[in-house]
Amino acid sequence: MNKDKEIEQILLNEDTCDSIIQKKKEKEFLKSLEKTDTKPAIITDIAKVPKDKLFSSKATFSLINKSSKTQSYINGIQAESYLVSLNDREKLLEGITDSFIYGNYYIKFYRLKA
Repeated sequence: MNKDKEIEQILLNEDTCDSIIQKKKEKEFLKSLEKTDTKPAIITDIAKVPKDKLFSSKATFSLINKSSKTQSYINGIQAESYLVSLNDREKLLEGITDSFIYGNYYIKFYRLKA
């Protein structure tokens, strides 16, 4: 039924077939752009972070050097390499704590882009 209306519209209009196809492609392209414009959700509460994503490249941790008093940001994979204690790892995964200490570094969960 819908195709019949499209064919009827083509016959009634003086537009060429190419221009109608072009308009249809533009509509489809605009619809696909609307779907991709969604911004990723940002989770800042460690208790809400899925366990499999905590130590991924989408997670961000704040790394503070206590001796030089500087701050930088690392991803979850890098933060996992600083974990020595399995106890600290379990506490982070369960959401009990959001930080741990490694030598001169204080490492704290910052956010996750989901």
